[in-house]
Amino acid sequence: MGLLSNYPLMAAVCSILFAQFIKFPIAHIKRSKNASLSIMTSTGGMPSSHSAAVTSLITALVLQNGFDSPYVAIATTFGMIVMFDAMGVRRQCGEQGVLISRIFDEYTKKNGPVLPDIKLNDEEAIDNLLEEDDSLIIKKYLGHKPSEVLAGAITGIIIAFLLSKFFL
Repeated sequence: MGLLSNYPLMAAVCSILFAQFIKFPIAHIKRSKNASLSIMTSTGGMPSSHSAAVTSLITALVLQNGFDSPYVAIATTFGMIVMFDAMGVRRQCGEQGVLISRIFDEYTKKNGPVLPDIKLNDEEAIDNLLEEDDSLIIKKYLGHKPSEVLAGAITGIIIAFLLSKFFL
């Protein structure tokens, strides 16, 4: 069985790609300030590609092997952990990133730059600093709202059913 004939894997990968691809049009329609093409390669946003992947995998395994397959049990357990994590821990990290950015902005407005040799509007110096140490970048959009996880789950199920016409 080759890679392209592995229906559950193809369903999961196609769901990830589709969910990531539609993030930009959705953000653009919502007139979100995050509506740039970079949202297609970032974490977070609508819909959750993590949820799309795991629900597509679960659905494909159910369609291929039946609900009582041990593969379905493994994928379902894995899927629940991934979706819970996307809404819980990763979302909290993202919210903390936003708060830290706000605190940093307020501090620098009142006290000047934290790194005195870099001016706030000296983009070249800031870019150079970030290239030297990318750990300074605060990821703000790590996790998902429940609605984004639900939309990802629905996306994954639909993709798995659509692909089943070609694989099963």
